[in-house]
Amino acid sequence: VQLQASGGGLVQSGDSLRLSCAASGFSFADYYIGWFRQVPGKGREGVSCISSIAGAKYYADSVKGRFTISRDNAKNTVYLQMNSLKPEDTAVYFCAARPSVGPPGKTYSSCYDGMDFWGRGTQVTVSS
Repeated sequence: VQLQASGGGLVQSGDSLRLSCAASGFSFADYYIGWFRQVPGKGREGVSCISSIAGAKYYADSVKGRFTISRDNAKNTVYLQMNSLKPEDTAVYFCAARPSVGPPGKTYSSCYDGMDFWGRGTQVTVSS
């Protein structure tokens, strides 16, 4: 199982970036994919999440209207289009995956809950 996030970089406030999360080793179309971010000294924050087949999308309040999540099941890839970036968006961004249906007895509290697989992060730095 592998998740690889890419597309980060150093940009200026107001710029855009598109992150990609390429997956392999599992039945991608049957998995929810989430984007998370973390800055040193703070906990990990769920940024956006997309369900499997129906493609329901969820966003943190801090990114609504600026970020768009999408998935291409044919390419086993999820994207996070980030527009109007702000310095407070600076973080390491990770993608993660969990099955749409968990094992018997397992329930999920949200799209972000219960991620089984995590990829290495990609650094996003937004200068003011």
